[in-house]
Amino acid sequence: MESRKGVERGWPFLAAAYAFVVTMCGTTLPTPLYSLYQREFGFSSFMVTVIFAVYAAGVIVALLLLGRMSDFIGRRPVLLAALALSGLSAVCFLLAGGLPELFTGRTLSGLSAGLATGTATVMVIELAPEPRRRAATLLATGANLGGLGVGPLLAGLLAQYAPAPLKLVFVVDLALVAVAAAVVLALPETVRTRGRPPLRPQRLRVPKEMRATFAAAAMAGFAGFATLGLFTSVSPTFLSEVEGESNLAVAGAVVFSVFAASVAGQALGRRLGPGRSLPGGCAVLVAGMAAIAVSLAIASLALLVLGAVIAGTGQGLSFLAAVRVVTERSPADRRAEVTSALFVLMYLAISIPVIGVGALSLAVGLRSAGLIFTGCVALLAVAALLRLRGISDAASSR
Repeated sequence: MESRKGVERGWPFLAAAYAFVVTMCGTTLPTPLYSLYQREFGFSSFMVTVIFAVYAAGVIVALLLLGRMSDFIGRRPVLLAALALSGLSAVCFLLAGGLPELFTGRTLSGLSAGLATGTATVMVIELAPEPRRRAATLLATGANLGGLGVGPLLAGLLAQYAPAPLKLVFVVDLALVAVAAAVVLALPETVRTRGRPPLRPQRLRVPKEMRATFAAAAMAGFAGFATLGLFTSVSPTFLSEVEGESNLAVAGAVVFSVFAASVAGQALGRRLGPGRSLPGGCAVLVAGMAAIAVSLAIASLALLVLGAVIAGTGQGLSFLAAVRVVTERSPADRRAEVTSALFVLMYLAISIPVIGVGALSLAVGLRSAGLIFTGCVALLAVAALLRLRGISDAASSR
């Protein structure tokens, strides 16, 4: 391992967090721009959801095939590869002349996120000085969701108020990626032993003794991630077609508010503990869905923002609790396998329900599709609540 002088000074873990933010920021930059692409290339709202889902497919492939790569070849090479893929994705969008470039860019973006999610999280924590390890864990989580939230905000502001709305934002992103790559090259490596990585899909089996707990946590996580998927794919279309708001900066700010609330929810969840924050997060998510449904019914932007903040808080509470519950109750020798299974389900939640919204919008209209979506997510959150109560009652009766 390289010298730990920089680690002791504290800057390397902050630098790694910056690289994490930049990588995740790149994955959500197109969110407020989809309406512009629709007008430019003439495709439907359903195709927007398909383009978005391609990203989730890339993440899942990377998690299954390359999730443990950094344990064998080192953190720096994998994070640099993630940044390289992020840069190539930006180039695809910068040169986009139709759907092929958009699909390619989203696929590369998904692979980038899949590589970076585990690697950068561990790297931030490993590079932190010992007294700052707990703070580093929160920083890594915040960098992940914060980057996802900053992407739409940055893109919305530049697209609305700067020239070349479909070009400038990706030029800026390439500059940020270049700085991040230079920073990562200067970081010390934290992996001591190198080996040959196994290039085969990871197993995704859940031990029988914890399947009930896993199912409840996965249901709560699925509902929350489906909500994130909705806001990062078709929420700008909802804003323009249902709420009558076409300002791209506003669209980016609404998406940002969901992720900012999620970070706040996770910070609150650390204080409450998983026993209270998992069911509490489900309940808050139901309230958020109710506010979003009313906002769609009466075309109220204020209520949509309020619903976004409430739903984001619920997602943050339930997500952190779900990960903690699954991690703590998994056998030590199968912890990575079970946690990977949970994340794969959550990324499926980002894509499959959103594609359903796109398909429904063709049949019943965007407003009705949104109302059906909010009802389904609320029902799933309620089902998770009931399942959690059943598990609690069974445990207390023993």
